Amino acid sequence: MVVLNKDNFDTEITNSKGVALVDFYADWCGPCKMLGPVLEEVEKETDAKLCKVNVDEEIDLARKFGVMSIPCLVIFKDGEQVNKSVGLKSKSEVLDLIK
Repeated sequence: MVVLNKDNFDTEITNSKGVALVDFYADWCGPCKMLGPVLEEVEKETDAKLCKVNVDEEIDLARKFGVMSIPCLVIFKDGEQVNKSVGLKSKSEVLDLIK
């Protein structure tokens, strides 16, 4: 999973083709920790690029995408935001988000 920050976000997401899932999380967040293994499984089963943003370290990115609660999954297609989901999700729910 690619770790995103303000310096590589445009290269990895905004200027890229295809589907990307960005997980906005924090190290102290229990549901975020529970979502981690789910995302690892999803990454193995899909062609989507999976990335993560630590909201404590990248406050401006979290604000830019209106992240108010975590975990927050934001889906991009060809650099454009197309979907957003807040809270712990099952593997099937995550796969549905990126379809």
